[in-house]
Formats: sequence, C-alpha cells, structure tokens
Amino acid sequence: MVYPGAAREPVVDALHGHPVADPYRWLEDPASPATTEWLAAQHELWCRYRDRLPGYDRVLARVAELSETGLVTAPTWRGDREFFLRQSPNQDHPVLYTGSEHVLVDPMAIDPHGMTTLDAWEPDLTGNFLAYQLSHGGTENAELYVLDVRSGQIVDGPLGRCRYSPVAWLPGGEAFYYVRTDQRVCLHKVGTPDDNDVPVFGVDHDAAYGLAISADGRWLTLAASRGTLPGNDLWLADLADSPAERPDPLLVQEGVAARTVASVGPDGRLYVVTDRDAPRGRVCVADPARPTEWTELVGADATSVLTDVAVLDDVVLVGRTRHAVGEIAVHDPLTGRRLGDVPLPGFGSVGTMSARGHEAWFSYTDSVTPRSVYRYDSRTGRTTPWAAAPGSADVPTMASHQIVCESADGTPVRVVVFARPDAPTGPRPTILYGYGGFGLSLTPTYSSYLLAWVEAGGVFATAQLRGGGEEGAAWHEAGMLAHKQNVFDDCVAVAERLIADGWTTPEQLGVCGESNGGLLVGAMVTQRPDLFAAAVCSAPVLDMVRYERFGRGANWRSEYGSADDPEQLAWLLGYSPYHHVVSGVRYPAVLFTSFGGDTRVDPLHARKMCAALQWATRGTGPILLRHEDEVGHARSSTSRAVTLAADMLAFLGAHTGLDLAS
Repeated sequence: MVYPGAAREPVVDALHGHPVADPYRWLEDPASPATTEWLAAQHELWCRYRDRLPGYDRVLARVAELSETGLVTAPTWRGDREFFLRQSPNQDHPVLYTGSEHVLVDPMAIDPHGMTTLDAWEPDLTGNFLAYQLSHGGTENAELYVLDVRSGQIVDGPLGRCRYSPVAWLPGGEAFYYVRTDQRVCLHKVGTPDDNDVPVFGVDHDAAYGLAISADGRWLTLAASRGTLPGNDLWLADLADSPAERPDPLLVQEGVAARTVASVGPDGRLYVVTDRDAPRGRVCVADPARPTEWTELVGADATSVLTDVAVLDDVVLVGRTRHAVGEIAVHDPLTGRRLGDVPLPGFGSVGTMSARGHEAWFSYTDSVTPRSVYRYDSRTGRTTPWAAAPGSADVPTMASHQIVCESADGTPVRVVVFARPDAPTGPRPTILYGYGGFGLSLTPTYSSYLLAWVEAGGVFATAQLRGGGEEGAAWHEAGMLAHKQNVFDDCVAVAERLIADGWTTPEQLGVCGESNGGLLVGAMVTQRPDLFAAAVCSAPVLDMVRYERFGRGANWRSEYGSADDPEQLAWLLGYSPYHHVVSGVRYPAVLFTSFGGDTRVDPLHARKMCAALQWATRGTGPILLRHEDEVGHARSSTSRAVTLAADMLAFLGAHTGLDLAS
C-alpha cells in the first residue's frame, strides 16, 4: 500500500533533560494546507479500501437491523409531569417528551441534517418551565434555552458559554443557577440578557462545579472537583436564610481525598453519599443545619461498589455494582438495615434511579436486552415494566463466560467473554475491548456492534481493567498517574489468557477502544504488537507529552500527569504510544477513527500516530485513518453511529479472519 506523503521534520524538544522527538508536529495544525491535503488523501485511501472489504454491505445491514431498538429513559418527575427521552428506530436523535405524546424538544425538527444534539435538560420545580442545551457539529459547546412547557414557546435564550451545565431552578421558575464554561456559578433571571447574570460562586478556574437544589427549592448544594483527583469540595446553602444573589454556603467537605455528594431528601435530612473512609462507598445522614456531623446509615459492602441512592417515602434504595453487575437493595430509612432487594429482570446494568413518593424508576439493559424502563413500588415490593424499548430486533443467542486472570503483579483481572453457544470449539477471531481510566466502569449493555460480531461466529471479550471503577476508588487509583502501566499490563494479561485458553490466537485477535480506550489500544500496538493482528483506535489520546495543550486535555492532568513536571514526564514518556513507534516493527493492521467536531480529544492525536505508523511499519496489514467532519466525541446521529460500527467490524473481520460475507 502506498501511503500519502508525510514529511518527518527534525523537531526535538529538550524537556527536563529528555530529548523528545516530534517529527509530525506540523499535523497539529488542522487548517494548514499541508494538513488538509494529507487528511483528504487519507480519507480517499480509506474509502477505496473500505469499498473492497469483504462482507461490508452485509455487516452494515445487520448492524442497522440490530440497532432498530430505539431508546427510552427513566422519567424525571416535576409535580404531575414526567419528562423523558424516547427515540424510535427511524429517528436519528432522541426526542424529549412530557406525557406520552407531547414533544418538547426534537433535535431533527430543529436541524434536519442531524448535526444538532440535545446535550442536557432540566425542568423547573413545578414542571412548567424547561431549561435545555443544544450543540452543533459534535462540539459540545452548547447554547441554553428556556421553554414554557404549557405554551410550547421559547421564553429565553440562547445563553452561551455552556457545556453540559447543571441547572438549579429557584421556586417560581423565574430564575436559576447554572455553570458557565469559565467555571463560574451564575444566577440567571429568565428573560434578561446573560451579560447581566450575577456570579455567585466559583473562583477556581481549574475546578469543575456542580450544583443541585432540593425539591422544595430551599437547599442548594455546590461541589467543586478538579479533574479526576480522588476528592471534591462540597458546600450547602440555605436559600431561606440568604438572598439568591448572595447565597451563604456552609462547608460540608474541603481538601479531602474522597468523592462526596449530598442532597436534602423529602424527609428533610441531608443524605451524604461518600467514599470517605470507605473506598467502595457508604451512605450517611445529617441535619442540613449541621452538615459536617454525619451519621452512617448504610455502610460499605466488601465486594460491591455503591453507585446510586434514591429516597422514597418509606425506604431508601441503594444501587450497587458487584463485579460490574447492577443490583438495588432496600434499606430502612431510620436504622439503615437491609430489608431486601429490588427485583431486576436479569444480570445487567441498572441506570440512575428517579423517585417520587413510594415509587422509583430505573432503566435496565444487558448484552442481549435493549434498554427498557422499570417501575418499583415500595408498598408492594414489585418491579413492573414502565416503558419498553420503542423498537425491536431479532437478537442472536449468546453465551457469556466470566474469566479471572492474573496481571503482571498478581492482581486478579476479570474479563467477560461472549460467544455463540453453538459455535465450534477452538480458536476464533476475537475482539478484545477495554477502557481502563477515569473511574469509569464497563458494565453490561446492549450493543449492536458486539452482537453482529458474535452472530457472525466471532468472540467478543470485555476486560475490566484497573483505572476503571468496577472495584471502587482504589481500583481507579491503581491505574492512574504513576500506575498507568498497570492498565496496559492488565490488558496484556487478558490477551495472553484468551490465547492460552484456546479462545483465539495472535493471528485472530483484534483490540478496540475509544478515547482513553484509544490510548489503551495505542499502548497495545506499540508495547505488544506480536499479540494482535488488528486494532481499531477511536478518538484516541496518543501524544502524552503534548495532550494537555489541546482539547480538554488540561482537565486530565490529575489522571495522567503533566509534562511540566519532571517526574510525571518520565511516567508519560514511559508509555506514550506516539513516542514508542519504532521503524521496522511488524505492527498489526490499525484503523484510526477521528472526528472533526471533537472538542474533547483533538483529532491531531490520530493524525500524528497514523503518520508515524505508516512510516514505521513493516507489517503486512494497512495503517488507515477514517476521519469524519461535523461529528464530535460523544453523541452523533444513529445512522452515523451504525456506519462507524460497520466500518470498524469489517476492518477487524478482514484482518482477524472472520467471514462476514456469509
């Protein structure tokens, strides 16, 4: 394969005594003629290659069929109104409803091209007004609007400088607090210019602020976190004792290495959910007037991680994941004693709970079950369906197997392996998927990507690596900063175990991940190219020396470290995939995917790494770049997501030997 030309320039930085070469720095500039010409040539190369992939049309059609499940979310209640998202199989974006048929926000009606997404929304305390945020082209740079739910008219907006901003409405629906991108908590009065908004809190531009308000509008909680550091500061303000323009917050926690959230429940108590002195989480209660005087209500569980709490009229529901499988326990609100469990449809993932009176709603999904919503009634103890996924798909039968393997330092690492139950024994084409960062857990979820691969006879393995949150805060900390190599060692151990147990071979094994998972893939390609036949590296972080200069990178210093610090630079150089590309190595086939609207992870990472591997590899597999404009890091239209999944599966199938054509 002849690749587009990419000049290697003699750029070398001297950083704390380390000479750091960066021959493709010119590819950091997306607007330069050289970059745009190179990117266009890469796109043309990918399109020609994709058109020749065996079975592409078939896998595209099958992924589309398996994606025809639609989407529905658990309701958020305000007064007698419920607010929820629903997406039919023929819709590219979810639509926000109140009631079964009353459409509030339809992104496709706003932008028929499908480039506008609904990023966030929050009804006021009565359900009469709705604040919602829209962004365009995948940028996640949103504008905020206010809708009168009764008339359907927009009564305010757009307010700029928003990015998934939390909104805390004051009683009456005439004003709300929100967080601007300059990390200031501001008070906005509906119908007034946002230039008049009053900053009420926030002076640390390195902090990310969160806020929420109690159901009666009296108690405002404010939180400040800094990147992924294991801790946050927390305050509680009594708005009955201070004006809205000058809330007087009481300190709940400051300077403590613990994640803590707090909210005032319908019973008037302050509920504190924290991993302080409990890495797997516990629930405490306090008098809001004395918010630092906690009493433990529900203690930590030795083998599960606390994920959610919902306060009902007569019980407290505590959501947990046990080795990444969701469960909900019922506790006495006074003693904390466990009374039983909420019946669940199976062994899968449970979404965030919403509560009203004696009822709670939550979503459920697993690897073969599209996300549906269930209602729990504490008076009867029964769980009943509330809303099924709007569509349906002919889902193949799968069998799952949980394996525990040993990492390089002896740490047990779990991996779930999916395969057809009727598949012949012996090595098969396999995708290994992982993430391993930011405390995020890989829990069971419906995936047309996974199902299409397994149905075709492949094996799909999901690894629960350190750096994630599957085993609590300590599991996350064991895979960040100076310990990041643990994540890569865990993934190698899983790959070697899959090979040793006869699931696959190095000639049949592919690795896949996105974002921080793209970093994982880059590390696998450069550290153990002999283990893999193919790799898909999507929206990746790969230049770990300069990552913090672009996109949202500066917010991740607490996860990865900073090249400005000599010790931390040594960590980063120890594994930075871009800096470990070596000429003459037989690298596996690699497909990079990048997105022009990505404001989180700059596409420059994929560009530079692609150029480096195209120059260096002596392997027989291609190094290709799939770039898509006006798409971002997070949400995109369903049709674009289906095409992306089919592209990745066809590439992996071609280079691991999976027959997708029959």
